[in-house]
Amino acid sequence: MRHRKACPRPRNVRSPLWRSVGGLIGVALLVSGCISVGPDYVRPSADVSEQWMEVADPRVKPEPPEYREWWTVFDDPMLNAVVEIAYKENLTLRSAGIRIMEARAALGISVGTQYPQVQEGAGQISQIWVSENVNLPGPEPVGPTTTDFDVWRLGFDVGWELDFWGKFRRGVESANADLGAAIANYDDILVSLVAEVAATYVLIRTFEERLNVARDNVKIQKRSFQITDVRFRNGLVTELDVQQAKASLRNTQALIPQLQTGLRQSQNALGVLLGMPPRDLQNVIGGPRTIPTAPPDVAVGMPTELLRRRPDIRRAEREVASQSARIGMVKSDLYPRITLAGSFNLTAEDAGDVFMGDSFSGIGGPAFVWPLFNYGRITNNVRVQDARFQQLAVQYQNAVLKAA
Repeated sequence: MRHRKACPRPRNVRSPLWRSVGGLIGVALLVSGCISVGPDYVRPSADVSEQWMEVADPRVKPEPPEYREWWTVFDDPMLNAVVEIAYKENLTLRSAGIRIMEARAALGISVGTQYPQVQEGAGQISQIWVSENVNLPGPEPVGPTTTDFDVWRLGFDVGWELDFWGKFRRGVESANADLGAAIANYDDILVSLVAEVAATYVLIRTFEERLNVARDNVKIQKRSFQITDVRFRNGLVTELDVQQAKASLRNTQALIPQLQTGLRQSQNALGVLLGMPPRDLQNVIGGPRTIPTAPPDVAVGMPTELLRRRPDIRRAEREVASQSARIGMVKSDLYPRITLAGSFNLTAEDAGDVFMGDSFSGIGGPAFVWPLFNYGRITNNVRVQDARFQQLAVQYQNAVLKAA
């Protein structure tokens, strides 16, 4: 059996290789802040009128309104309370809020890719058995040999893909735009939610009012039918008058179940919007009330100012910005990926020797990977991302046109 001869450890860590690595890091930090392949985002153009077509209508005021709580113009405390509950309890809005949290966390992940991507500590205890029937290279042993021993290892591995071409910066740019799109989507859902809550609440009050009118009409028409019937028996009117009065009464009576069905459906819809079972809704909205009415004059602002604050327009624009950055992320694959990697260890056969200076070992240096023969696939992937960008740009322009 032979002793294994340990490889000599280089003590001069300030070798030309390490000096080159230090220079490479310095150049990387300098260059990585300057180069970002792919297009720099510019908002797509979209023509918008500077004024309303109804600019001469005296009911339309061009000055910017106080629009954040527009439902308060109805001056209905119950409507204000219902909207407040929807803010807090609507499940669709809550889901959109959670998506903002997801997008914010994804942005944090993208920011982290700009730093060393591998930072791992490791520890290992191994017991090794060596076959006595294998001659290991090295000088002949001068004494008895050990065929089994322990190895204690503590180490730290690090790997850093340098952002020469702006791949990770474009990733941060894309994730930041995704976060903006998620916030705009939340605002869009909120705007739609408040509009639906207000419309459904007004519809409930309208059905209640129509039911009251229908029930009053039934009472009146019953009395009218009785009077007509008495007059017919006394020969003052014809039987046709009786039948007409009876038909009018039956039509009004048949309208009541339809109105009751519409009221129940509206109450169910409002219950869903408020995130509560319909049976609990009555405790919130109470009994019949008057129908809310809006003021005759409406302040809407200029079209360009209105479009800038629309959340669906902001969401569409942020989606375009996110996709623009993805083009650069994919395009960076056309260029070599330059990495710095290292592994530093403390290794010994006895646990007490692990932290001794002679237990240190390490390996590290730069490397590059260049997919020379994948240019066709990478180029087509760039074209795919660019085509998606063009689609989103057209969708943004279409959204602006529809909003106008």
